[in-house]
Amino acid sequence: MKGMLESACNNLNNHKKDVDALNVFPVPDGDTGTNMSLTFTNGMAEVVKSGSESLPVVTKTLSRGLLMGARGNSGVILSQIFRGFNQSVGVKEELNAKDFSDAMVNGSKLAYKAVMRPVEGTILTVIRESSQKGAEFVEGHPECSLEEYVAVLCAEAEASLGRTPELLPVLKEAHVVDSGGSGLKHVLDGFKAYLDGKPIAVGEAVAKIVHEKNEKASGYRTEYILSLSNSGKNSFKEERVRKSLEKIGNNLTLILDGDTVKLRINTMMPGEVLTLGQRYGEFVKIQIENIQDELKPSILDENEPEVEMNECGMIAVAAGEGLKKMFALYGVDIVVSGGQTMNPSTEDFVTAIKKVNARNIFIFPNNSNIIMAAKQAAEVTDDKNVIVIETKSIPQGIAACVSFNPQESVEAITETMNDAITSVKTGQVTYAIKDTTMDGREIHSGDYMGICGKEIVVIGQDKLDVTKKLLSVLCDEDSEMVTLIAGEDASKEECDALQEYLEEFEVDVDFQQGGQPVYSFIIGVE
Repeated sequence: MKGMLESACNNLNNHKKDVDALNVFPVPDGDTGTNMSLTFTNGMAEVVKSGSESLPVVTKTLSRGLLMGARGNSGVILSQIFRGFNQSVGVKEELNAKDFSDAMVNGSKLAYKAVMRPVEGTILTVIRESSQKGAEFVEGHPECSLEEYVAVLCAEAEASLGRTPELLPVLKEAHVVDSGGSGLKHVLDGFKAYLDGKPIAVGEAVAKIVHEKNEKASGYRTEYILSLSNSGKNSFKEERVRKSLEKIGNNLTLILDGDTVKLRINTMMPGEVLTLGQRYGEFVKIQIENIQDELKPSILDENEPEVEMNECGMIAVAAGEGLKKMFALYGVDIVVSGGQTMNPSTEDFVTAIKKVNARNIFIFPNNSNIIMAAKQAAEVTDDKNVIVIETKSIPQGIAACVSFNPQESVEAITETMNDAITSVKTGQVTYAIKDTTMDGREIHSGDYMGICGKEIVVIGQDKLDVTKKLLSVLCDEDSEMVTLIAGEDASKEECDALQEYLEEFEVDVDFQQGGQPVYSFIIGVE
């Protein structure tokens, strides 16, 4: 199983750019292929790091790794497929073709359950039809080998993928098959290659992530509380000591509190850390432990006063320093880096949730392809109440933040936020990365596109002209407020021209420097 997974992971990684190229929307992003590859690579890295050869341990470790590493809707669905696979495996130490088939069918069922409104002609169709065909083959050939079963599975996945344009008109118009289904097919083909004795070679991506994970988990967490001696009080220079410690460790916390020094550091050389500290006084308390053992409380934490937990907190997703500062000004506790060019993983959200000192936490994904990962993070969080407000754009996220009233109940806040995001129209200006056809309109690589919601409403070769026309589409007699957010490629001249253009409309204008990639301008109209 481990060999099949490695082969599948590398096959997916080798074809991620091909899968990305199948994305219907011609926006410059790292989307389906990249998301699925990063998701699977994270799962595989956990399997390799575990060092286990036990089948149930391998599938359970993979499932957890995929779940936490899931990025984008395709990555979340992929994680659910193998979550269902693992559930079916249970404690079995060996699988025959029937067992494997049952596991794939269960994976298909869980994937469908994870999606609120399943759409046919996607990865869901490919996993359902291929696993169903495989199950029918096993039922008719109960003595078949795993190799024979997987060959049928792959053949049907390819056939099912070829039929996706007939189920989704947008695929047919763009002359492509579904990108998520294509990614899944590469996974299954990786299984087959291994069973055929031609495994796909171990890729650099897996090796790199395993190395990074091991780096983070290596060494010892070394902590002490030190009482400065009389000579130590004179010779201890915090900045100099800090620089010395940074040479032999990381994740450093150094606190000088009167005559007491508190230290926490991750290092491979705890002895050197203690020797350095001993120059300045006597140890009151020392704790050294393997960094993978996070069960013991920190001795620094023991001496820190408990901070009272807030009732509510907020997390938003954004890319661009200006946008991050904007959300911080609106009261967001943590801004997770990400957006169209890089969808955050479930683990990114879980980490952020842990850092927010609040009982109830609202998450604003600000992108439709990030909502499922945010919801998955909410599901795996037990000690806090996490509410995902399904914001699909930056303007919706801003509207949700602005509507936050800490005096209201969590239920009332949720209702108010959901109402606020429905009153916002979102426009975005970006450029096309390939030639394609959408809604009967030809789009050429390099064209600027004005997008309203998910619909391309303006196409042209002049960025400023496209933005003005998009503003005309978005604004009507009921419009009261326009938020114009400039991206990293927007010039001062373009910004000045748009502010002047907006003077023609009877609306209030809030102009912001977002610094976001991909989108030259993001527009919110209320």
